[in-house]
Amino acid sequence: MIVLLTGASHTGKTVLAQRLLEKTKIPYLSIDHLKMGLIRSGRTALTPEDDDALTDELWPIVREIIKTAIENRQSLIVEGCYVPFDWRKDFDGPYLSSIRFLCLAMTDAYIDAHFDAIGSHASDVEHRLDDSDLTPDRLKADNRRMIEGFRAAGEKVTLIDADWEQTAAALICNQ
Repeated sequence: MIVLLTGASHTGKTVLAQRLLEKTKIPYLSIDHLKMGLIRSGRTALTPEDDDALTDELWPIVREIIKTAIENRQSLIVEGCYVPFDWRKDFDGPYLSSIRFLCLAMTDAYIDAHFDAIGSHASDVEHRLDDSDLTPDRLKADNRRMIEGFRAAGEKVTLIDADWEQTAAALICNQ
């Protein structure tokens, strides 16, 4: 089983992946680690700010990692924001039946009510070197883009509207 966990920045994808690992013992692959490996090795001229271009660069690699894990009957949690809205087009039925898709996004109201807490949890699992560009407006725009894009593609988006812990616990219980 593959858990494909995506969503907007700062929605707790990495924390959720870590908790799923602890509960299920299924390892996770952070797409951010793959991104930084490509950037730091000089394999790409892209920067961490080139989100759309990074999705185009990273997704073919991630897609084939997922296929390989399925073919080898290995479970894996794949976590990161570099998942295209139309990701399903890259998998046929036998592959799709082995993938559980989860997308996290926060509502504007949640961001307004919890912005300081969101920022304070940014380094819960991984240390963020620079989070100075985190603003409520940017966070809202990123979340709206994910909600609209994945919903337009027919995907279910898990909205964080009241309590992140409760939302995460419900997702973990369903694994």
